[in-house]
Parts: sequence; C-alpha cells; structure tokens
Amino acid sequence: MVFEEKMIANGEPDEEEEEEEEEEEEDMVDPLEALRQKCEETHHCVHMREKLEACENRVGSRSRTEEDCTEELFDFLHARDHCVAHKVFHSMK
Repeated sequence: MVFEEKMIANGEPDEEEEEEEEEEEEDMVDPLEALRQKCEETHHCVHMREKLEACENRVGSRSRTEEDCTEELFDFLHARDHCVAHKVFHSMK
C-alpha cells in the first residue's frame, strides 16, 4: 500500500531505494543455517552422515527391500541439532 502511494505521489519508485532493498535482502544470512553447516563438519556428525549414506547406498542397491534409513536419518539430525543447540544462543544478538 505504501509502495502504491509512493508511485502515485512520485510517478515511479526511486531506483536507489529499490537497489538498497535488494542489497539488504541479499546480505541477510540465517544464523541457524550457518551453524548447521558448521556442525555438520564436526567429527560426530561426519560419522553419522557416513552411516546414513552407507544405509542409503545399501537400500538403493536393492530392488526389493523393506529397509529404510529412518533411524540413521534421525541419528544424524539429532547429532547435528545437539551441536547447534549448544552454539545457537551465543550467536544471537
């Protein structure tokens, strides 16, 4: 609504304002995603990811199987989120 009012008052939106808004959006980084990536590189998470990938390869190589990798996925996510939980509040402002 405010944008429309600016267009009516000024004719067209100011190009500098549009560029500033785009730059602000690009600079924003989700700290949770950054921490997750960092935690995925820890020894414990790497080990859990390897177990998950081994399971996925095993299941993918079979044509008929009832096995799925749910347990391995949950183990990996738990390890990653455990690491993130200890660090997330230190990065908050």
